[in-house]
Amino acid sequence: MNLKIAVLPGDGIGPEVTLQAKKALYAIGVVYDHEFVFEDAFIGAVAIDKTGNPLPEQTLNLCLNTDAVLFGAIGDPKYDNNPSAKVRPEQGLLKLRKELGLFANIRPIKPYKSLLDSSPLKRHVIEGADFTIFRELTGGVYFGEKKLNDAGTIASDFSEYSEEEITRITHLAFKAAQNRRKKVTMVDKANVLETSRLWRKVVKKVSENYPDVLLDFLFVDNAAMQIILNPKQFDVILTENLFGDILSDEASAITGSIGLLASASFGNKNALFEPIHGSYPEAKGKNSANPIASILSAAMLLEHFGLHKEAKKVYEAVEKAIEYNVVTTDLKADSKFGTNEVGDFISNVILSKDDLYFKSDNVQIGQSTIV
Repeated sequence: MNLKIAVLPGDGIGPEVTLQAKKALYAIGVVYDHEFVFEDAFIGAVAIDKTGNPLPEQTLNLCLNTDAVLFGAIGDPKYDNNPSAKVRPEQGLLKLRKELGLFANIRPIKPYKSLLDSSPLKRHVIEGADFTIFRELTGGVYFGEKKLNDAGTIASDFSEYSEEEITRITHLAFKAAQNRRKKVTMVDKANVLETSRLWRKVVKKVSENYPDVLLDFLFVDNAAMQIILNPKQFDVILTENLFGDILSDEASAITGSIGLLASASFGNKNALFEPIHGSYPEAKGKNSANPIASILSAAMLLEHFGLHKEAKKVYEAVEKAIEYNVVTTDLKADSKFGTNEVGDFISNVILSKDDLYFKSDNVQIGQSTIV
């Protein structure tokens, strides 16, 4: 298979972790005889600095004319700490999602057995947890009209959803549940919000097409608590844009690090794959950021194109890195491995034959790991 992939490294640690995902895809290409052609482009703060636009037309055109987008992260303190900034990095990502029609964001949550003790939550609470969050991505308060009065003392953000927007992601969530444990939990705030009441109405209607799938509802405040108290009760969580953003970040506590969570965003024609962590500017250039979420995003890209054997190879390589503690310091405080070393290890596992072995002594001191 030949794929042209737009790579948008973005800001902060984005370029470092995205490079490791490209290494893994390159290794997959070598082993399975695929050709991945990468073309990089600017987005976010770096794009503002270079062009004045967080999503330059050249970047958008590239994304519209490639098979998939591999995304890094956006954000910079000089914008984060300036609430009056008129042009912001996040505007580039929001516009990209809208222009590509990426209405569904999918975020799998499943802890690794060898990292159960890395989570701040108790082992017996999270062991066996395995659920996926379906977050609507192009509607709601993020895309609604925003107002600020002349005095700068009153602000509003308009939230709006249509039946069509809710219907299309609901079908995806139910279809996914049919291939899992056949349960969808709709998360909303229907006791207060009119948009949530519309969500409930539409989701109930769509659910009639899936009689084999159990549907239940939780208010978002209760859902946030239940994700911590009993995450094993969930199979597929379906929710709107703002709630999905918050809950998926909260759910990272189950895995032990937000640096482990990948995501995929889909529209009718386009697809984008990204880690859910932010740009983490404090770690920029320090070779300390966890690249696993970005590498797992590449695995989701492979799955999207039906390359399931290849994706499994990436997942196995990641598990091997975790098993051998070839991880960054967010997962092992005294680790001597950095972003590049973890990425190299995973790529080398993908490339290696079954008879190659690991020098465990070298793993312990952070040196070359594959012979």
